[in-house]
Amino acid sequence: MAVVRRPQRIVALAGGVGGAKLAHGLAQHIDPGHLTVVINTGDDFEHLGLLICPDIDTVLYNLAEVNHPVQGWGREGESFQVLAEVQRLGHEAWFRLGDRDIALHLLRRQGLDTGMTLTAITADLATRLGVQHPVLPMSDEPVRTIIHTPEGYLAFQEYFVHRRCEPRMLGMTLSGLERAQPTPQVMAALATADAIIFCPSNPYVSIEPILSLPGVRAAVAAKPAVAVSPIVGGQALKGPAAKMMAELGAEVTALGVARHYGSLLAGFVLDRTDAPLAPAIAALGPRVVVTDTVMNDKAGRARLAAEVLDMVEKELL
Repeated sequence: MAVVRRPQRIVALAGGVGGAKLAHGLAQHIDPGHLTVVINTGDDFEHLGLLICPDIDTVLYNLAEVNHPVQGWGREGESFQVLAEVQRLGHEAWFRLGDRDIALHLLRRQGLDTGMTLTAITADLATRLGVQHPVLPMSDEPVRTIIHTPEGYLAFQEYFVHRRCEPRMLGMTLSGLERAQPTPQVMAALATADAIIFCPSNPYVSIEPILSLPGVRAAVAAKPAVAVSPIVGGQALKGPAAKMMAELGAEVTALGVARHYGSLLAGFVLDRTDAPLAPAIAALGPRVVVTDTVMNDKAGRARLAAEVLDMVEKELL
C-alpha cells in the first residue's frame, strides 16, 4: 500500500464497517508512525468459549485488505464448515464465524489464557495480518454495551445480530465501565495527537463507549476534532444508527449527529445529499465540509480520507 507521508499525528476513533473503511482510507495517506486507530470494545462478547471482538477484527481485516468486499466485515472467500458442524451438533449458530475468523479467535483466546493483554494480543494479530498502523483497543478491561428494551436488557450482539435490532431501544448501559480504564497506549496517543477524527461510526454504540472511559473525553476535548457523519439523507449506510437515534428521540440527520458530539467538534464532514444542513451545523460552531462521504471502494476511501485530512491541516491546525 503506497502511503503519502503527512507530518501530523492523527488518532482515529472507530467502530463498525464505516469506521473501518475510513481507517483504511487514512492508512493510505499517513505513515504508521503518525496514525493510531482506537477501537470500541463495547461490542465484544464471549461465544463458543472465544472472545469475539467485532470492531477490532473489522478494522484489522480492512487494514489488511482481507475483508469481505461487499459486507465489509468478515473475511473474503470465507468458508463456514466449523459453524455448520456446530449447528449440526445442536448448538445455535446465529453469530456467523467463518473458519479463518475462528483461527484468529483461537489465537486471541490462547493469548488471553497465557496472561497477555487485549492490547498486546491485538498488536500481535495485526503483525500476523501485515497491518503496520497501531490498532488499540480502548481498554484492556471488559466494557459491554447493554441495550435497554421493552423486553428487558439485551447484550449488544443479542440485540444487534440475534434479534436484528427489532426490539425498541430505550437506552443503553456500559456494563463494567466503573472498573475500566483506557489503556496507557490510548492515553499516550491522545496526548501526542495533533488532531482527532471521529470516523463515520455509530455515535452511540461505537464512539460513546470510547469517550466514556475515564479521562478520554477530556483528552479529546483538548485537541481539534473532526467528525464524519454516519447518517446520509436520514439513513445509516451501515448498522442501526438511524433506528437508534429515532428511538432515543434524536433528529436522524447529520445535524443530529453534530448536536450529539456538541462542543467536542472543531470540524464536521457531511454528504452532499445533506448540504442544506451545513449552515445549521456551522451555527453550532464547527467548520463544515460538504463532500461525497459514501466509500464504495478503496479509491473512495482514500479520497474521503484525503479531504478530511486536508480540512484538518488547512482549517483546524
